[in-house]
Amino acid sequence: MYLEEYNRWLKGTFEDADIMPELMKIEGNDDEIKDRFAVSLKFGTAGLRGVLGAGTNRMNVPVVKQATQGLANWVKTQGGNQTVAISYDSRLKSDVFAKTAAGVLAANGINVRIYDALMPVPALSFATRYYKCNAGIMVTASHNPAKYNGYKAYGPDGCQMTDDAAAIVYEEIQKTDVLNGAKYMSFAKGVEEGLIRFVGDDCKDAFYAAIEERQVRPELCKTAGLKLVYSPLNGAGLVPVTRVLNDIGITDITIVPEQEYPNGYFTTCSYPNPEIFEALKLGLELAKEVDADLMLATDPDADRVGIAMKCPDGSFELVSGNEMGVLLLDYICAGRIEKGTMPKDPVAVKSIVSTPLADAVAKHYGVEMRSVLTGFKWIGDQIAGLEEKGEVDRFIFGFEESYGYLAGPYVRDKDAVIASMLICEMAAYYRSIGSSIKERLEEIYSQYGRYLNKVDSFEFPGLTGMDKMNSIMSSFRENPPKDFAGYKVEKVTDYLDSKATGLPSANVLIYALEGGASVVIRPSGTEPKIKTYFTTLGKDLEEAMKQKDALAKSLNL
Repeated sequence: MYLEEYNRWLKGTFEDADIMPELMKIEGNDDEIKDRFAVSLKFGTAGLRGVLGAGTNRMNVPVVKQATQGLANWVKTQGGNQTVAISYDSRLKSDVFAKTAAGVLAANGINVRIYDALMPVPALSFATRYYKCNAGIMVTASHNPAKYNGYKAYGPDGCQMTDDAAAIVYEEIQKTDVLNGAKYMSFAKGVEEGLIRFVGDDCKDAFYAAIEERQVRPELCKTAGLKLVYSPLNGAGLVPVTRVLNDIGITDITIVPEQEYPNGYFTTCSYPNPEIFEALKLGLELAKEVDADLMLATDPDADRVGIAMKCPDGSFELVSGNEMGVLLLDYICAGRIEKGTMPKDPVAVKSIVSTPLADAVAKHYGVEMRSVLTGFKWIGDQIAGLEEKGEVDRFIFGFEESYGYLAGPYVRDKDAVIASMLICEMAAYYRSIGSSIKERLEEIYSQYGRYLNKVDSFEFPGLTGMDKMNSIMSSFRENPPKDFAGYKVEKVTDYLDSKATGLPSANVLIYALEGGASVVIRPSGTEPKIKTYFTTLGKDLEEAMKQKDALAKSLNL
């Protein structure tokens, strides 16, 4: 079957000049042909994601056309103003895929609002809501290596598409022939006919204004003298992050020169993820050189941000996603109470795999902390629920341990632009009172306990990867462990059982252990990985780390 499909592609004609040479190059190589054609990229709630290249199991123009035709078929059943917003990041072919998607939508009579230059995930979410679109498309593979690209689909609320809508789109995709099933007109023709229009300055300015309105201590940054080193990691963050920081008064910004401008090859870091040290290495070196107060980096689609904070001895220390989530929650709560801007019955939201330290901080400030499934759309879902009740202003903050943060309901996905603003404001505030982010974090630990949260990932690549992951998860369910490293399992929560959890069904297992530690096992929804999350609580970091290492060793995945 896969050979037939390969031969059919060999007879095709493609606008993308890279496809045919690649098809010719793999001729006679059964393993390569099978890898590219035995399956198709699956469209789910996270859209599409895959390696760039020729074939049904790759990201390329025909696959993007097919997916967009499926989306168009769904949009046409939705009524409304029949409009889709599109944005893209700096990845290889992101602009090509974005314009290809626009051409398919236009050929289906659907209006398109597309950014005239790369813009991040939150800007796409904002435009989808601003123009009251039926859907949104963000062309990105987030923080994956350069060989990947992808296509995130959004619903009318600016949240990533619901399971039900994604299932319908996937059904429509399967009905569409990948080589000739999609309607299509050139981007130029779509513009000429008025079906494709660029996102206006009014929308861009409204996005920036919505972010800047969420300052906790307005005017503070103008006099604080914060010195920042920033890296957009060759992605979409440069323009929006520097615009907002300049607007609020942070002007002493040194950009990491090798990572300043868009470059989809990500030549300075093979994995452009602000969660890992290698991605921040050049920025850290520059921060030490210029004696900065803070080093900050956003990922290619600028929905995640990582930082390194300055320590009293002048060195820099990376801050984990959990630590930054807790720091921002603490700063927002204390600041809004001080300024009298805290809403009545405030709500914060975190994912179930994020640190329980956030629950303790929320309780201290009288904030209701809600825990939801992993995936920022579930945080967006909580905002939508508050909006339906006319209580959207109760939402003050949401975060995931994987460096995603949002303060405010103006978008429904994680936003590294507002997170960058609030992190810089927080750093400026602590600097202005003779303290620092590092000192405040130590105060939080001494107040609530020394929590440690660590994540380990195990990769399962290739066609059999998913089978291996499923087998591992089944094994944990069929032979439930009684202990991990001698720490007795006191409670198991299986998120497949939605009746027991009160949340939608998800392939996640959480083991609560004696002494307050926990182990979470979760397959990634977007990558061939199983992630394990460890939370330990010790009298000091050394004790917490020792327990984490013992728990990790006992898992033996």
